[in-house]
Amino acid sequence: MTTTIPKLVLVVARGMNGVIGVDGDLPWRLSSDLKNFKAITSGKPIIMGRKTWESLPRRPLPGRLNIVVTRQDGYIAEGGHVAGDLGEAMDAAFMRADEDGVDEVCVIGGAQIYAATLERADRLYLTEVEAAPEGETCLPEINEAQWRETRRQLHPAGPGDDHAFMLRVLDRV
Repeated sequence: MTTTIPKLVLVVARGMNGVIGVDGDLPWRLSSDLKNFKAITSGKPIIMGRKTWESLPRRPLPGRLNIVVTRQDGYIAEGGHVAGDLGEAMDAAFMRADEDGVDEVCVIGGAQIYAATLERADRLYLTEVEAAPEGETCLPEINEAQWRETRRQLHPAGPGDDHAFMLRVLDRV
Protein backbone atom coordinates (compact mmCIF):
# COMPACT_ATOMS: atom_id res chain seq x y z
CA MET A 1 0.00 0.00 0.00
CA THR A 2 1.18 3.51 -0.77
CA THR A 3 1.48 5.97 2.07
CA THR A 4 0.89 8.97 -0.18
CA ILE A 5 -2.00 9.80 -2.48
CA PRO A 6 -1.14 8.92 -6.07
CA LYS A 7 -0.71 11.81 -8.49
CA LEU A 8 -3.20 12.40 -11.27
CA VAL A 9 -1.15 12.70 -14.45
CA LEU A 10 -2.02 13.45 -18.07
CA VAL A 11 -0.03 11.65 -20.75
CA VAL A 12 -0.45 13.39 -24.10
CA ALA A 13 1.28 14.18 -27.38
CA ARG A 14 0.40 17.37 -29.23
CA GLY A 15 1.54 19.07 -32.38
CA MET A 16 2.88 22.63 -32.38
CA ASN A 17 -0.66 23.72 -33.31
CA GLY A 18 -2.26 21.86 -30.37
CA VAL A 19 -3.63 19.02 -32.52
CA ILE A 20 -3.76 15.62 -30.80
CA GLY A 21 -6.00 13.68 -33.19
CA VAL A 22 -7.40 13.33 -36.68
CA ASP A 23 -10.31 11.13 -37.70
CA GLY A 24 -10.21 9.22 -34.40
CA ASP A 25 -6.51 8.43 -34.65
CA LEU A 26 -3.12 9.95 -33.92
CA PRO A 27 -1.90 12.33 -36.67
CA TRP A 28 1.61 10.80 -36.71
CA ARG A 29 3.63 7.65 -36.14
CA LEU A 30 6.07 8.00 -33.25
CA SER A 31 7.42 4.61 -32.28
CA SER A 32 9.88 6.22 -29.83
CA ASP A 33 7.08 8.09 -28.06
CA LEU A 34 4.95 4.93 -27.82
CA LYS A 35 7.87 3.37 -25.92
CA ASN A 36 7.86 6.38 -23.57
CA PHE A 37 4.08 6.04 -23.17
CA LYS A 38 4.42 2.37 -22.24
CA ALA A 39 7.19 3.11 -19.72
CA ILE A 40 5.16 5.91 -18.10
CA THR A 41 1.83 4.03 -17.89
CA SER A 42 2.80 0.37 -17.33
CA GLY A 43 1.49 -1.00 -14.06
CA LYS A 44 -0.68 2.08 -13.45
CA PRO A 45 -4.43 2.55 -13.89
CA ILE A 46 -5.25 4.43 -17.10
CA ILE A 47 -8.40 6.46 -17.73
CA MET A 48 -9.67 7.16 -21.24
CA GLY A 49 -12.81 8.06 -23.09
CA ARG A 50 -14.72 5.58 -25.24
CA LYS A 51 -13.38 6.97 -28.53
CA THR A 52 -9.80 6.63 -27.30
CA TRP A 53 -10.53 3.04 -26.21
CA GLU A 54 -12.00 2.25 -29.62
CA SER A 55 -8.98 3.80 -31.39
CA LEU A 56 -6.50 1.50 -29.62
CA PRO A 57 -4.99 -1.04 -32.00
CA ARG A 58 -4.82 -3.54 -29.12
CA ARG A 59 -7.41 -3.61 -26.35
CA PRO A 60 -6.94 -3.62 -23.46
CA LEU A 61 -3.47 -2.14 -23.13
CA PRO A 62 -1.66 -4.90 -21.21
CA GLY A 63 -0.24 -4.53 -17.72
CA ARG A 64 -2.63 -1.76 -16.65
CA LEU A 65 -6.21 -1.39 -15.50
CA ASN A 66 -7.95 0.17 -18.53
CA ILE A 67 -10.87 2.36 -17.42
CA VAL A 68 -13.21 3.56 -20.15
CA VAL A 69 -15.51 6.51 -19.48
CA THR A 70 -18.73 6.49 -21.47
CA ARG A 71 -22.32 7.61 -21.10
CA GLN A 72 -23.50 4.75 -23.32
CA ASP A 73 -25.71 2.44 -21.28
CA GLY A 74 -24.67 -1.19 -21.50
CA TYR A 75 -21.34 -0.41 -23.20
CA ILE A 76 -18.92 -3.32 -22.98
CA ALA A 77 -15.16 -2.76 -23.09
CA GLU A 78 -13.89 -6.32 -23.17
CA GLY A 79 -10.89 -6.57 -20.84
CA GLY A 80 -11.49 -3.04 -19.53
CA HIS A 81 -13.54 -1.47 -16.76
CA VAL A 82 -16.44 0.73 -17.88
CA ALA A 83 -17.29 3.84 -15.83
CA GLY A 84 -20.45 5.87 -16.42
CA ASP A 85 -18.75 9.14 -15.52
CA LEU A 86 -15.37 10.61 -14.69
CA GLY A 87 -15.97 10.50 -10.93
CA GLU A 88 -16.60 6.77 -11.02
CA ALA A 89 -13.51 6.30 -13.19
CA MET A 90 -11.33 8.32 -10.81
CA ASP A 91 -12.61 6.39 -7.78
CA ALA A 92 -11.80 3.06 -9.45
CA ALA A 93 -8.38 4.26 -10.63
CA PHE A 94 -7.28 5.68 -7.28
CA MET A 95 -8.52 2.60 -5.43
CA ARG A 96 -6.50 0.35 -7.77
CA ALA A 97 -3.42 2.59 -7.55
CA ASP A 98 -3.59 2.37 -3.75
CA GLU A 99 -4.05 -1.43 -3.85
CA ASP A 100 -1.14 -1.83 -6.25
CA GLY A 101 1.12 0.67 -4.47
CA VAL A 102 1.67 2.82 -7.56
CA ASP A 103 2.22 6.56 -7.38
CA GLU A 104 0.29 7.72 -10.47
CA VAL A 105 -3.10 7.44 -12.15
CA CYS A 106 -2.77 8.21 -15.86
CA VAL A 107 -5.28 10.00 -18.09
CA ILE A 108 -4.61 9.10 -21.73
CA GLY A 109 -7.35 10.92 -23.65
CA GLY A 110 -9.24 12.08 -25.48
CA ALA A 111 -9.79 15.82 -25.56
CA GLN A 112 -12.94 15.85 -23.39
CA ILE A 113 -11.29 13.74 -20.69
CA TYR A 114 -8.16 15.92 -20.81
CA ALA A 115 -10.32 19.06 -20.51
CA ALA A 116 -12.19 17.61 -17.54
CA THR A 117 -9.03 16.58 -15.68
CA LEU A 118 -6.47 19.27 -16.58
CA GLU A 119 -7.31 21.53 -13.62
CA ARG A 120 -7.01 18.57 -11.20
CA ALA A 121 -3.81 17.15 -12.66
CA ASP A 122 -0.61 17.09 -10.62
CA ARG A 123 1.72 16.31 -13.53
CA LEU A 124 1.79 16.40 -17.31
CA TYR A 125 3.85 14.08 -19.46
CA LEU A 126 3.71 16.29 -22.52
CA THR A 127 5.17 15.15 -25.82
CA GLU A 128 5.58 18.16 -28.10
CA VAL A 129 5.78 16.92 -31.69
CA GLU A 130 7.74 19.01 -34.18
CA ALA A 131 4.83 19.13 -36.62
CA ALA A 132 1.60 21.05 -37.16
CA PRO A 133 -0.69 18.33 -38.52
CA GLU A 134 -4.23 18.68 -39.80
CA GLY A 135 -6.75 17.43 -37.27
CA GLU A 136 -10.00 18.23 -35.53
CA THR A 137 -9.06 17.17 -32.00
CA CYS A 138 -6.97 19.59 -29.94
CA LEU A 139 -5.55 19.64 -26.44
CA PRO A 140 -7.08 22.30 -24.20
CA GLU A 141 -4.84 25.32 -23.61
CA ILE A 142 -2.21 24.75 -20.90
CA ASN A 143 -1.42 27.75 -18.72
CA GLU A 144 2.37 27.30 -18.42
CA ALA A 145 2.45 29.65 -15.39
CA GLN A 146 0.70 26.91 -13.39
CA TRP A 147 3.44 24.39 -14.15
CA ARG A 148 7.16 23.91 -13.49
CA GLU A 149 9.17 21.90 -15.99
CA THR A 150 11.07 19.17 -14.13
CA ARG A 151 12.41 17.23 -17.10
CA ARG A 152 12.96 17.77 -20.81
CA GLN A 153 14.28 15.24 -23.27
CA LEU A 154 14.75 15.85 -26.99
CA HIS A 155 14.10 12.87 -29.25
CA PRO A 156 15.37 13.22 -32.82
CA ALA A 157 13.20 11.33 -35.31
CA GLY A 158 14.35 7.73 -35.22
CA PRO A 159 13.22 4.59 -37.03
CA GLY A 160 9.41 4.49 -36.98
CA ASP A 161 9.11 8.20 -36.12
CA ASP A 162 7.47 10.67 -38.52
CA HIS A 163 8.90 13.64 -36.59
CA ALA A 164 11.31 14.67 -33.87
CA PHE A 165 9.71 15.48 -30.52
CA MET A 166 10.39 16.80 -27.03
CA LEU A 167 9.15 14.95 -23.95
CA ARG A 168 8.51 17.43 -21.15
CA VAL A 169 7.48 16.61 -17.60
CA LEU A 170 5.55 19.43 -15.96
CA ASP A 171 4.60 19.45 -12.28
CA ARG A 172 1.89 21.73 -10.92
CA VAL A 173 3.32 24.76 -9.10
